[in-house]
Amino acid sequence: MKTQNITLVIADDHPLFRSGLRQAIESNNEFSILAEASDGEEALKNILHHNPQIAILDMDMPKLKGLDVLKQLSKEKSDTDVIILTMYDEEDMFNRAIDLGVMGYVLKENAVSDIIDSIRSVASGKQYISPSICGYLITRTKKVNTGADTKAGISALTVMQRKVLQLISENKTTKEIANMLFISPKTVERHRSNICDKLDITGNNALLKFMIEHKNLL
Repeated sequence: MKTQNITLVIADDHPLFRSGLRQAIESNNEFSILAEASDGEEALKNILHHNPQIAILDMDMPKLKGLDVLKQLSKEKSDTDVIILTMYDEEDMFNRAIDLGVMGYVLKENAVSDIIDSIRSVASGKQYISPSICGYLITRTKKVNTGADTKAGISALTVMQRKVLQLISENKTTKEIANMLFISPKTVERHRSNICDKLDITGNNALLKFMIEHKNLL
């Protein structure tokens, strides 16, 4: 019994690169390319029409960029998973793509060698990142974990401690905070110390620096 092929749409505005990509993919009989496109709008139409399992999209294309196509697919509630091809070895761009739900992120310089592995991984429900930039994923995971720890620390604060922290974020002095909350300056200082302990931070102006970075968590 013949197994069903993994269906694909590919899109890249460089004909030679797209041709090489097609040859690399079609050299494996597990995959079936349903359509190809030279710009983002054409890619989006093909994906919505053919509903492939996977779309392989160049990051930079005319009319719609790869990530813009991904946003539109999300709005259309498409089930197609996306692998992004990019020339950019940049962490910010990588994080944007992951935030938008990309399942594969492949550097173009490694595309021919990585593309088969990326398709197989994504088809099996696993995310694929080019090995040369896997460090970005490790850094991202550490930042997420740190953010979770920070949020947990803030959730442990009392109502009064949150009020004190909020006023610190507004650059109020200890005396001003004491007057506004009808407590003594000594009590404010005690709250400051307890907050620092709960958030595991130290140093001059530590709380103000903390709030500048994490004000959205309060």
